[in-house]
Formats: sequence, structure tokens, C-alpha cells
Amino acid sequence: MSTASAEAPAEAHTNDLSSTMSLLLTRRSQAIAKLTDAGPNDEDLRTILTAAARVPDHGKLAPWRFIIFKGERRAAFGRFLERHLRETRPDAGDVMFEKARTIFTDAPVVIGVVSRAAPHVKIPEWEQYLSCGASCMNIVTAATALGYGVQWITGWYAYDREVASHLGLADHERMAGFIFIGGMSEQPSDRARPDLAQLVSEY
Repeated sequence: MSTASAEAPAEAHTNDLSSTMSLLLTRRSQAIAKLTDAGPNDEDLRTILTAAARVPDHGKLAPWRFIIFKGERRAAFGRFLERHLRETRPDAGDVMFEKARTIFTDAPVVIGVVSRAAPHVKIPEWEQYLSCGASCMNIVTAATALGYGVQWITGWYAYDREVASHLGLADHERMAGFIFIGGMSEQPSDRARPDLAQLVSEY
């Protein structure tokens, strides 16, 4: 075996690690309003969801599931949100009514992440919630790695039980958030990050 062929796998591994670290250290959310219609195709979406399901999961419970919004269903959901908001909060104002109606059409694909955490004889619910959060973050990271703009939000509709019922959530389920994915109209600028000196201590 030649020296070049022997070193190639190690070099590729080093490059992969470098790319991974660069992604983790530079990832930035893209504002939903700046996403374009160039969203993930079916293959990329499957890759993103595969990453979402590959997270620490004590007891192999899969305490999360996913709802995909794309195509006309985005607008249909928006119409429901506006109607529900007008009925329950008639004083919310025109800006909120319009945002409720249109926000889900601002991205070509939205992934709703549902927490399925429930009492278990062995696995604390808190650990199940953490696993769901890890799943959300894997969606964000995987979509970013594929070159898409991403933003993970909640919004009032993530906490509304009538919205949850409309989406088919069981009584014990709740929305961990909605992750908007689309093309990048521009590279988002960075923001100030936490000072590790204020957050890290030694035992």
C-alpha cells in the first residue's frame, strides 16, 4: 500500500472533524422573513429527520415525533391560526392576525417537533424532554450543514391546547417548537455570545 493511499483516510477524517467543528462554532439562525423558497427536497428532508432521530434517548423511548408542513398545508394551517386567534384574542390586532395567517408560508418546509414525554417506571420525564430538545437541535444542525437557513421558534401557537388538538396531539404531548427551513438569501451576521468566564466553574 502506498503512503498516499494509507494517509488519505486519516486526512479525510481530519477534514471531516474540522468541518464539523467549524459548523458548530459558526452556526447562526436565519430570520424566517429572510428564508427563500429553495427548501429541502425529499431526500434532504429524510436526511434531516434521520439526524433528528439519532440523539441520546435513555430507554429507547423515542419521546418525540415530527409534523411536516409543506405545500398548501402551510397556508391551511395559517388560516386556522388566524381564525382561532380572532376568536380567542379579538384585540390581538391586525399585525398579529396577519402574522398568524402568513408565517407558515414564509418557509417552504416547517418541521413541528412534538414532545411525547410521559411518566415512566424507569426514565424520568426530564430526560425525555432533554432528548426532545436534542432532536430539535439535530434538525437545526443537519439542515444548516446541508446549506439551508434555519430558525427554531415556539410562538403562542406552540402552547395553545386548541392548536395542539387541531394538530392531533394527545393530552400528554406538547410542541417543542416549529423549525422553519428554507434557502439562504444572505449569510446571517453573528451576534454577541455568552461569556464562558461567567458560565463555567470547576468542582
